Amino acid sequence: MSSAPYTYEPVGATRDDLAVCPPGFHHLHVRTRIGEGTALFHRAAQALLTWEMHREMGVTMDTDADRAAPGVDVTVGLAGFKAPCRIVWATDEPRRAGWAYGTLPGHPEHGEEAFVVSRTGDGTVWLTVAAYSRPAKWYAHAAGPAVRVFQHAYARRCGKVLKRLCADEDES
Repeated sequence: MSSAPYTYEPVGATRDDLAVCPPGFHHLHVRTRIGEGTALFHRAAQALLTWEMHREMGVTMDTDADRAAPGVDVTVGLAGFKAPCRIVWATDEPRRAGWAYGTLPGHPEHGEEAFVVSRTGDGTVWLTVAAYSRPAKWYAHAAGPAVRVFQHAYARRCGKVLKRLCADEDES
C-alpha cells in the first residue's frame, strides 16, 4: 500500500449507497442483469473480486494482490492511460460481493467507482457499476461530456463481459 492520499472526499461513500453523488461530481449508475442462481452469483463474485472481469475486458490491473481488499493499490490501464487507485472497501457476503476504488494522485479523474454483484430474493443476479467523478487532468476537462459517454459504455461492457464469463452457470 502506498501512502498517497485519496484525491477526493467523501471516501467510501459508495459502500452503503450506490446512488450517492456528492456536490460537484458526475454520477454514474449502470445495472445489468447477469442471470439467475446461486452458482452464477458465486461465479460472478469470483470474477469480480479477482480482477478477472476487468482483465477479460482488456483492462490491465497492475497490483500485487490476487483479490480486491481494502488498502490494496491498483493501477488501472486502458488505451494507454494509467490510473492509480486504492481499494476503499470490499465485501463478500452471501448475496452481495464487490469493491470500490478511489482515485490517487496521477489519475485523470477524482472520485470513486464501485462494482457490485448482488442476488435478489428471486435469485436474479445483477452487476451494478456506480461512480461519482469529476475531471482532474486537463485532458479530462477538455474531453468534457465524452468522458461520461466513455464511462457509461465501459460500465455497460462490464455487464456484458461478466454475463459471458458466467454463461455456463446461468439457471434462467
